[in-house]
Amino acid sequence: MVNIKQLNPEASPQAAFGARLRSMREERGWIQDHVADMVGCSGRHISAIETGRKPATLPFARKADRLFDLIGSSESFERQWQEMKHGNLLEGFPEYVGYEGRAVEIRLFEVGLIPGLLQTPEYARAVAYGDVERGAITVEQANDRVSVLEQRQAALVRSRPPMVFAIMDESCLYQAVGGPKVMAAQLQRLEEMAALPNWIIQVAPFSLGARRAFNLPVYLLTLADRSIVAYAESQAQGHVERETSFVVPMLTAYHQFQSEALSKAASVAKISQLRKGTP
Repeated sequence: MVNIKQLNPEASPQAAFGARLRSMREERGWIQDHVADMVGCSGRHISAIETGRKPATLPFARKADRLFDLIGSSESFERQWQEMKHGNLLEGFPEYVGYEGRAVEIRLFEVGLIPGLLQTPEYARAVAYGDVERGAITVEQANDRVSVLEQRQAALVRSRPPMVFAIMDESCLYQAVGGPKVMAAQLQRLEEMAALPNWIIQVAPFSLGARRAFNLPVYLLTLADRSIVAYAESQAQGHVERETSFVVPMLTAYHQFQSEALSKAASVAKISQLRKGTP
């Protein structure tokens, strides 16, 4: 008789992933080799994931979702993988990152800090290590956040990159993050990104006052099927929303906001003036 290892889902997030995979497999009466054939690996690899000896990868999680018909659901293996991989990130954000990597259009608004997708590595580390200095996170968590950001940026570099519309509150340009050299390089990065055909960068000036559409960061993703995913966050948590009645008003407000912000040319000129230290 085969000796089946007992699993403890509470031992770790990795163990919970493996235990759930085994449970769903057994519910269908499938053996490990059968699952392995369908996802393109070996039965030994399935066994290693189920028992927690090997961590699942993101591609594996997505293949498992196709196999168990969980794509896009709140119970997807991809979502569980994101939470397992990025457990120290703001609640809701790992789910958003999964959608972001597949978006065909990205619309974002940021207050105070340069949007992550536009940050240089030095700027990103300065932001993360600022949280370390405050005692909010550990050095390991800071490094993980920077790594996640690098992966998000890399996911946008593909044969058919998404269109990205970025509106920055003017305050983003004046926050002295990492010192003069880091800020100068960051402003130069904004100019370089604005020159790319798939990037539209705009500055929302202080003069907008009460007409500014949003007071917190907002992200809107258009997926390949033209559905829209919205993500917004507070200090405590983030929230992903796909309900049309919630998303459409946000998209309308974003379009109105774009018309009030500085044009692309005027925004780049302002960024260039700040980088050169001219008024």
